[in-house]
Amino acid sequence: MGDFDFQGYVSQREQKVYGGVEEESRYAYAADVAMLKTFRRLKPVELAAAAVVRTYKNVLRNQYLGTTMRVGPKQVPRIYHLAEECAVSLGVPVPTVYVANSPYMNAYTFGTDDESFIVVHSKLVDDFSDDELKFVIGHETGHVQNKHVVYGTVLHLIKTNAAIFLRWLVPPAELALSAWYRRAEITCDRAGLLCTKDIGAASRTFLKLACGSQKLYDQLDVESYIEQFEEGKEGLGRFSEAFASHPYLPKRIQALRVFAESALYRDAIGEDGGLSMSEVDRRTSEIIQILDGAKGSREKGEQ
Repeated sequence: MGDFDFQGYVSQREQKVYGGVEEESRYAYAADVAMLKTFRRLKPVELAAAAVVRTYKNVLRNQYLGTTMRVGPKQVPRIYHLAEECAVSLGVPVPTVYVANSPYMNAYTFGTDDESFIVVHSKLVDDFSDDELKFVIGHETGHVQNKHVVYGTVLHLIKTNAAIFLRWLVPPAELALSAWYRRAEITCDRAGLLCTKDIGAASRTFLKLACGSQKLYDQLDVESYIEQFEEGKEGLGRFSEAFASHPYLPKRIQALRVFAESALYRDAIGEDGGLSMSEVDRRTSEIIQILDGAKGSREKGEQ
């Protein structure tokens, strides 16, 4: 793993600004950005965010300090250097990362915009290559960069222990947050691809998440997986996605492929041409819609 002059690199990146917005942040999915802006007008969501984060931020931090491994240059350096590379790619400070002992494939980000941390389960570390882990850590770093952390923390907690204390806030807040978070995941998949710069590695992470068996990883085929999903598009089961916090994995692969055709991404990998971000977002909206009738209404309206 190579060494980086991180501060020097960030100083150079600070010169690449467009209208006061960092160049790297231009990858965000427009529907994600639009929904985040509306939350200030949704009182139940704002109340839930304030109450939950104020109560649980320090509890969560202390819990992870006491039960997981915080990575650094000398502690689990493999993961630290991957996080450092992701920070360089996105032009942000190196995130705080913990490795948690867990047999379940997962990674997530908790905290506030000012103090956030990423948790990576050990199962991912064991099963994923460096390029695949870079996609995962880049995805989570994208949550930090795009100021998703507060609302993402709220969504996680109101689905679990916080719901006990905030029952009257949960139904309206959870529905709004889940709808937004599905779009936020698209933004952060793009961040992950900008970090790993390998669409094949990014796609493999989704297949491994769906399968979970090391013995089968070398037998997975992404095209067959997408075809499998196409068969279920007309079934009633597709409606369950409306209550999920993440788009179905095949949709995320397809949406990421569209982003890989963008001029923004092609420039990042040293190639010319490509789609505008408005066209990428239009195609993405068609991919991640749940109801056929949403194509011309809600999804486009949220952009």
